[in-house]
Amino acid sequence: MPVLRETEFTGEVVWLGHVPAGETLRANAVDSLDLGFSGDQGARHEGVNRTSCVRVKNLYPVGTEIRNVRQLSILSAEELDAIAQEMGLGKLDPSHLGVSIVLRGIPDFTHIPPSSRLQVENGVTLTIDMENRPCILPGREIEADLPGYGAAFKPAAQGRRGVTAWVERPGELNLGDELTLFVPDQRAWTP
Repeated sequence: MPVLRETEFTGEVVWLGHVPAGETLRANAVDSLDLGFSGDQGARHEGVNRTSCVRVKNLYPVGTEIRNVRQLSILSAEELDAIAQEMGLGKLDPSHLGVSIVLRGIPDFTHIPPSSRLQVENGVTLTIDMENRPCILPGREIEADLPGYGAAFKPAAQGRRGVTAWVERPGELNLGDELTLFVPDQRAWTP
């Protein structure tokens, strides 16, 4: 019996970015991503494993080798527009945010359940880790190009920063691809 339920929701890929490994979080817009089990080759967050960061410091000392469930950063175009509006901008460039994928069409995207899957017709499948909490790094990228706006990012992005994900089934992801949302078929936790 399947444990993931196909929903009626699909998201169209409207932007793709490659974040080169290195100092900056800035993404380069691309037409496709060739995704392997370690994520986007040559990207900042590529790897089957990674060193732990402050997000999991209550579980591991910072720098501990752990599974990499943060290979990709996925945002909703609708939530990106809401962040821009709250910041007083007409539009927010996803390249400033270190984004891998921007989708249009899935409501309340940042809050889809962990372990949900996004699947393309060609079989490429991404597993959602969890909500990607806002940090100050995108604000620095925004500030470099739009002085006076960088500090506004983190508060405007609360609850709208999208999700992190990892590649469950590799393949090519292209602009215009449709990803179907599958969610875990279980009741909400009620301790």
